[in-house]
Amino acid sequence: MELTISRIDVFQVDLPYSGGTYHLSGGRQYTSFDATVVRITANNGIEGWGESTPFGYNYIASHALGVRAGIAEIAPHLTGLDPRRVDRMNDVMDDALTGHEHPKTALDVACWDVFGKSVSMPVCELLGGRTDVEMPIISSIGVGEPEEMRATVAKLRAQGYKAQQLKIGGEPVRDAARITAALADKQPDEFFLVDANGGLTVEAALRMLRLLPDGLDFVLEAPCATWRECMSLRRRTNIPMIFDELATSDASVIQMIADDAVEGVGLKISKSGGLTKARHQRDMCIAAAYTVSVQETAGSDIAFAATLQALELSLV
Repeated sequence: MELTISRIDVFQVDLPYSGGTYHLSGGRQYTSFDATVVRITANNGIEGWGESTPFGYNYIASHALGVRAGIAEIAPHLTGLDPRRVDRMNDVMDDALTGHEHPKTALDVACWDVFGKSVSMPVCELLGGRTDVEMPIISSIGVGEPEEMRATVAKLRAQGYKAQQLKIGGEPVRDAARITAALADKQPDEFFLVDANGGLTVEAALRMLRLLPDGLDFVLEAPCATWRECMSLRRRTNIPMIFDELATSDASVIQMIADDAVEGVGLKISKSGGLTKARHQRDMCIAAAYTVSVQETAGSDIAFAATLQALELSLV
């Protein structure tokens, strides 16, 4: 049956942060997020939904107005095409607009949604099939006072979380206190990520790590803003590391593997350009025996429904 895109609609939605204010390194604060939702309507009436919600304007090189401007550039090139041919759809998007993965994400996810509905199958099955492996859900704890962060860890532990992500602020002494407090009650089966979101200099990172007690078990995520800084830090420490903000493309993942830069990757769908490209990056990471966390920058249930489809595949 012929299936083509007949209409693409775009909606803007404000998403308030349920926790009040979310704090990242460098004094970055967020109280709400500007979401862009896309609806693709096929010629047979099937509707597919996608979303792209950048994490503010200073997480990576993306912002909400740019998402909608990018979609306006790309969308005319997609009308009349078959949304089920997802790799070809991505070729068209890349030809229409170089880079700018966030606007492509919403369109790509909506194409996958149409594809799944057209064959009455979950998208995770079309992506390769669910693994039926139980996976831990990772928390995300914003920068706070040490004992506040410890209390938040305890609260989330009581809710069943086995993996905790702790944000730190770029201040060596205070960050060391935050990490020490948050890990004070760590259980043997728990996993901790300490995430700087690229907010540390090499000097600050080294000072922080040297202030920590011996034997703390955690993985350091996105310590510095640049590749050179992260590699410099890696040569001077034995702490396992993963990249997030620096892992944005197939090429960056290949470079990570070639440089032996990390032990894992924080994969976010909108950072990658959608499910199609995220699948490529996931496969490379698994082949390299990396640990992969599948997340999204921010978003509504639409964004996290797409994340769930990718999560079904990630532990193989």
